[in-house]
Formats: sequence, structure tokens, C-alpha cells
Amino acid sequence: MNTRITGTGYSLPAFRADNDYLATLVETSDEWITERTGIRARHLAGEETTVSMAAAAAEKALKRAGADPSEVELLIVATISGDTVTPSTACRVQALIGADKAVAFDINAACSGFLYALHMADACVKSGMYKNAFTCGIPNSREVGSEFAAALGAIAGNEELGLESLSDVKQKDAERAEKLVKQGKVQVILQDISSRIFIEVEVKTKLDQAVVTIEDTHTNITGIVVNGEVRFANSKEKTKGGEAEEKPQIHRYTFRQLCEYADIADVSELEFIWEAYRVNLELFEAGMTSERTTFAKSLLRKNGGMVFSGEEQKTASLLCNAAIEARVIGLDKPAMSITGSGAHGIIATMPLYAAYKVNGYSKEQLLRATALSYLICMYIKEYSGKLSAFCGCAIAAGTGMACALVYLRGGTVEMMEHTINNMAGSITGMICDGGNQGCTMKGIAAVDAAYQSAELAMDGVYIDDVHGIIGNTPEETMRNMGEIASPGMIGTEKTILDILQRKGNR
Repeated sequence: MNTRITGTGYSLPAFRADNDYLATLVETSDEWITERTGIRARHLAGEETTVSMAAAAAEKALKRAGADPSEVELLIVATISGDTVTPSTACRVQALIGADKAVAFDINAACSGFLYALHMADACVKSGMYKNAFTCGIPNSREVGSEFAAALGAIAGNEELGLESLSDVKQKDAERAEKLVKQGKVQVILQDISSRIFIEVEVKTKLDQAVVTIEDTHTNITGIVVNGEVRFANSKEKTKGGEAEEKPQIHRYTFRQLCEYADIADVSELEFIWEAYRVNLELFEAGMTSERTTFAKSLLRKNGGMVFSGEEQKTASLLCNAAIEARVIGLDKPAMSITGSGAHGIIATMPLYAAYKVNGYSKEQLLRATALSYLICMYIKEYSGKLSAFCGCAIAAGTGMACALVYLRGGTVEMMEHTINNMAGSITGMICDGGNQGCTMKGIAAVDAAYQSAELAMDGVYIDDVHGIIGNTPEETMRNMGEIASPGMIGTEKTILDILQRKGNR
């Protein structure tokens, strides 16, 4: 994903002082100045300030870009002549132009500050998969990490299998991959940070070189270049008013309309959801039978040694988190994914199966509740993006699942709205430090929070909309939850990645 300049603006003081004017103040001349500097005139500030000129320039840039101030998410002012020490120039410019959603700060780095600001802005809008690949388990292997995964993919990956491309890996393939890594022939570089997926892979041999780019989804190849020749290109530019920038379809609906759809949809349209249960239950079984899992065994003991006990919440946590653990340590079973994440799919799905089995709900009730869970998860994720420091597994999928629990129990739409408030006020802000065994602990927290939020809401206990990030409507609350991720956690994401890189350099 490339960063583009879509609009520029400028502002100058009204008073123009040419070299002849300067000659009236000091001993100099137009000829002397022009010969040595090439400067014939400059503008001198009178009533103008750094803030007023920066705001005027920003407004022109926004106009040329066809953008509204409300769309601005980051505002950096590079200056050594701020009007005040605090508040920063950027914050005052932010107020003048009405960019009330932006993160704003100054950079004071003398003449190089402008370049630093450009580089920082570029880093804040680009994407990287480094974090999620750093310690995630790899199918058919006890190894973890992006270097080994890349090597194994090069040796034995089967592109025809899509997200299951490593399902046919053999022991000899793993040994060859390990050898490549130890020889230093695989290098993983963190490029940039954003909530979008962007991966660039370069393979070199003695004779040839190939570069492949992947964007937005894990299997969406957007470019193939072999020995400098473009063999495939499918990158769509995002333009103002273009299809790619239209409001996500799910955001065209209200929360109440999503609930209504879950009620009235032809159940035959929801039958495909049953496949999600089949896939995730097989993953769960793999987790329960593997000698490598630990959380799964502990949760089974907590549930009285039974998969399905009379305790719904403990059963829900077992089903959900044994499957998550199996996924993150790399057991050879696929997970049902939603919004590009297997953990999202597991959390939005498996606890509901526990409710279905323990309480004897009908299959139709389960399918309708699960559909609602998925819709709410997607609603929040369209704001937060696929990759960020924000744990969407617990927060987006957990909120969907919590509302679905209320639905299964015959709760009202208002109770579900209050459940969203409880989830937003409790676990929003949980960080994501990549796909790793910690995801299991986050899943445990998500299930616990979902059950508590749902039960409290159905009892008339919920966080009122005057508090914290709770909005005036459920739609606004879900938007706020998503926006915590980006731009809200750009700095957090950078810190997490710095930590992971330090670990990798030990």
C-alpha cells in the first residue's frame, strides 16, 4: 500500500518585502542578496501567526484533496516557531479547521522537521503483518514465527489450497525450511504500521528475482513482478467518491435493523453457518486430543471433566478457548474465519454452541443468534480495520457473541443495546500483541466479559451513555469501539512492534 499526497496548500503573510526594502533597513542591496542567495523578496508576518497560516494552508490542502476536516485522522505540524509552548501548534490548527477526530502533535527538528513529518505520516498509514506472524503457530510444525512460515511456504506451500496452503507439509519440508532460516536466507522486515493488510514478498535465486504483493485480505494477490517484468497487477486506487471509499454496506443499517434481519431472514439463507460449527468443532477436538495444549486441559478440569456440563459459561469458555489454543499453536485443522480472523470466527461462534447444547435451544434459534453475532462483529471491525493494536477478537467478536446470548435468552433489542454499552465500557482497549498463545487468555476474558455483560444488561444494569466512550446510540458506541483501534492505537501498535523486534534480535 503506497502513501499518496492528494492535496497541498500554502499561506504567506500579506506584507511582501523585496530586497530594496531591506536595503532601507540595513547596509545591503538587491544585487548583493540576489547574487548570493537567489532571493529577491520574502514575506514578513504582521498580524499573522504560525497557527493562522498553518490553518489556512491546511484548509487549501483539504479543498484540493476533496476531503472534509472530519476525515482527518492525523495532523502533524513541523515547526520550530510555534506560537506557544502548550498547547501545541497542531492542536490549535486542529481546532481552527474542525478536524475533531485527528491525533495532533508538533515535530520540532529544525530544517529537517518537514521530512521527519512526511516519514512519520507515511509510517502511520501503511500496513504490516509482522506482529501477527511473529509468534503464531504453523500447521504441521512445532515452530513459530514469520521467518519459518515464509521458508516453509517457499518449499512446500500449495497455493491451490488458499488459507490451508501448508496443510500438506511433511517433516522433511520442515527440516529444509529450518535449514534455510539457520543459513540466514530468509529475512522478515517490518515495513509500516496501519490497520490494513500489506505484505510484499521478494524471492531471489542466482538467475531470477520475483516480487509478489498481497493487500487487504490474506489471499488477495495484487501484483507479481518477475525479473522486472510485471506479470500481474490488480491494485485498485482509492479515489474520492470511488467505489472503494463508499461507506461499508453494513454501516448503512442500524443496530435495530440487524436484529430484525436475524429475526425474519429465511432460515435456509443461514444454513451455511452450520458449516462454521462443523469446522470449529473439529478444531476444538484437535485441541482436546493434542499433547501440546495446556489451556484446553485446564478448562476441561474446571468444567468438571466434561465437555458439556450443566454450567453454560464454563462450557462456553472450554469450547471457545480450546479451539483458539489449537489454532494459535498451529494444529493442522482450519478455523472458520470472519473479518479475516480465525479467532474472531471462534469467539463469535463457539460459546453460542455451548448455550445451544446446555439449554436445548433449537437449531434455528442457534443459526439466527449466530447470524446476529457475525453482523455485529463485522459492524465494529469495519471501523477498526483488520490489523491494529486493538484486540478485535475479544471486543468485536466478543460483543457480537454477547448480544447473541441475549437474543438466545429472549432478551429485547434494548437489552442488547445495553450489552454493547457494558462490553464497550469494560474490555475495549484490550491490546493485540499478535497471533499467539496469549489469544487464548484473551478469549477467556472475552467469554467471561460477554456473559457478565449480557446477564447484567438483562437485569437492567448497564453503563449509561454519559460515561466514557459510550455513544448516544448503539451505532455510535460500536463506531467508537472501532475507532479506538485506528487512529487511537497507532502509538500502541508501534510500541508492541518495537517490543517484538527486540525479542527477535536477542
